[in-house]
Amino acid sequence: MASPETGVLAARARALAVLRIRSGALAVALLPAAVAVVLLAGRVTGHLGAGTGWDLARWITGGLAVLSLLLAALVAVVVARARPALSPSVPISEKSAPDLYRLVRDLADRLEVPAPSAIALTPDCDSWLEDRTHRAHGAHGPPRRSGGPAGGERRVPEAPVLVIGSPFLWWMRVAELRALLAPVVAGTGPSAHPDIAAARRFIRGLDAAVAVAARARRPLRDLPLRFVGRVARLLLRAGREHATIMERAVAAAASERAQTVDYGLRIVAQEQVGLAYAGWDRLLTRVALPAWRMGRWPSRLDAGVVSALTELSRRDRLADGFASRLGERPACDLLEEPGAIDRAASLLAARLFHGGPSEPGPDWSPVGWNQYPEEVVDRKWRLEAARLHRVLDNLPATALPAAPPAAAAPAQDPAATAPPLSYARTAARTPGDRPAERPSADEPSPGQPADESSLGPPAADRHDEQQPAPAPGPTLARVIDRLTHDERAGDLVAARLGAEVEREEREEAARQAACGTSQQDAAIGVAWGDGMAEGGLPLFPLQPPRTGRELLADHVTAMVCCAAVDTAGAAPGLDWLDGPALLVDGARRADLGRPVLSLVDDGDAEPLRGWLTTIGVRPEKPVRLV
Repeated sequence: MASPETGVLAARARALAVLRIRSGALAVALLPAAVAVVLLAGRVTGHLGAGTGWDLARWITGGLAVLSLLLAALVAVVVARARPALSPSVPISEKSAPDLYRLVRDLADRLEVPAPSAIALTPDCDSWLEDRTHRAHGAHGPPRRSGGPAGGERRVPEAPVLVIGSPFLWWMRVAELRALLAPVVAGTGPSAHPDIAAARRFIRGLDAAVAVAARARRPLRDLPLRFVGRVARLLLRAGREHATIMERAVAAAASERAQTVDYGLRIVAQEQVGLAYAGWDRLLTRVALPAWRMGRWPSRLDAGVVSALTELSRRDRLADGFASRLGERPACDLLEEPGAIDRAASLLAARLFHGGPSEPGPDWSPVGWNQYPEEVVDRKWRLEAARLHRVLDNLPATALPAAPPAAAAPAQDPAATAPPLSYARTAARTPGDRPAERPSADEPSPGQPADESSLGPPAADRHDEQQPAPAPGPTLARVIDRLTHDERAGDLVAARLGAEVEREEREEAARQAACGTSQQDAAIGVAWGDGMAEGGLPLFPLQPPRTGRELLADHVTAMVCCAAVDTAGAAPGLDWLDGPALLVDGARRADLGRPVLSLVDDGDAEPLRGWLTTIGVRPEKPVRLV
């Protein structure tokens, strides 16, 4: 088994290879200047001739030397001033988490490595070390120096920042977190080596310069920065293999050093990592995403992951028993104010995965888990039901079925005799006909006999019948009949819903971009960047675009849930793994999906009608929309 020192030596060898690439690039930039100096020195000393050819050579090499030095200075300035991208994180001060800092320092002492310079949290299931000295050096000068053994000075790189996944703090126990962080903290040892630190700074500077060149907006600066970008990409390609092998060697050395600390417990902690990732993903995609789309962000995501993972442990046979650990001390107890940290991490998660604003506002407000069913689930259902009815009301006349014959209509009140499948806001239409004009009191409507004395009530009452039939109310029966009686309805409504949702998402994206443009320009400027791609948020989209059929199924489900809440005494609820849930008599009904898909995909409403009868839903009753 290789020792940690062997891994460090291998990493140092690759770091020197990266630094040789830097030295080679510098030598190429200085070569014309060196040739010009030789020619000038030869002229002064008389070793080289003074003819016209030599003078021309001196002028050419001098011009090339000046141009090369200017271009080299341009590349060096951009690389030095460009700030590498920083991982979005929530900084944790030592005052707000003294126990966590103490745990990390004790762990570093046991591993005999430098302690991290700071701690930060990220809303993701991962942990790593992040060197932020390049940005600090650009603003505050070079790394600090200390006295060497011979009385000289040597560069002492600043220790990197320890970034911890926030779900780990709430789900893992203190001992598990310590075991999980051992290999990560052990990486501060190789990071302190001057050659490795210099190679990393060089690679990060090149990467930042490429990003600066890509963000150039002004034409006058575009050409020089484009040249800098090409040079930086060339150097990155030359050093890519060496940098990759260097990082692998550093990771191997850190892993070997951590073997002596909590090795057995680390195996259990790694199992918790996989479980935490599964629960965190379900919580974000099923629970947080519906709230984010409505302008609300759950303020206790990390606390919610405990409930989600506990539920997953109960349902999943492979995770059985993991919840029994909850009696031990959770790692979030190492924080002085877990609620405040959770709130900050939850807001950052909304920005990363959805692209919300950086601060709460009128259209971007937090929501607690107690208010989630009423303020998110119920509102989500009613918004989708309203969108579904809006699409149905705006369908073209050619998509509407013919009104049923008058003889087939049962004798009942006039409202019930209105065409039940018409979603137009005017009188009933026939496929292929133009919209009917509103008939006047003394003029029969088109296609109607002039003498109706034998076909209806007295003339005094016929005036009311000639008025346009009001659009049917927002009832579930309308939706079911529409999707059942018209074979083309499903595809048409699905396409219209997709277009409507896409339009709303474009408007929201444009609004967010407009709000963030001024802040981005102030922070990023023209060339140098601030270390975080604000304009690119969200950085990690959670879900791919939904198909039209999926949207239609979601909207029909929302309409069914609204009808169940309004007519059958059901209630909106929250399932920690599946998101919005319908509660009937306090129990979740998870059997609605199949009847809805039968209606949407096959036009068969019988399974859904049977389900509605079982629950006691009255589909003919209007529902409340938002």
